[in-house]
Amino acid sequence: MPESGAVDTYLATLPDDRRAWMQTLRETIRAAAPDAVEVITYKMPGFKQNGTFLVSYDAYKRHYSLFPASDPVLEAGGDELAPFVKGRGTISFPIDMPVPVELVTRIIRARVAEHEARARAESS
Repeated sequence: MPESGAVDTYLATLPDDRRAWMQTLRETIRAAAPDAVEVITYKMPGFKQNGTFLVSYDAYKRHYSLFPASDPVLEAGGDELAPFVKGRGTISFPIDMPVPVELVTRIIRARVAEHEARARAESS
């Protein structure tokens, strides 16, 4: 099964309200990283870019999480992101909060830029 099909199957198991939030998050990530490929990674939906892990996301009982929160991501999100950073590498949004589309877009663009910088350094 193609990975996007696996993600569709995964999201179909969620309650309607959770699925809608996760679908919006998925579409936001896809728009910010159009070259990324959907995968199931760490038993949750995610994306890879150039064969390496970019981001994963999931729905939990009281929050939605986006992984990882690297240093470039934290810098890109600034003060707006700070209240949502939980633990090492985890961004958690409250269950009753709408998807912060602009913030997620900045996060994903920062991850893409981080990947591109790493690829340039490795090819030098």
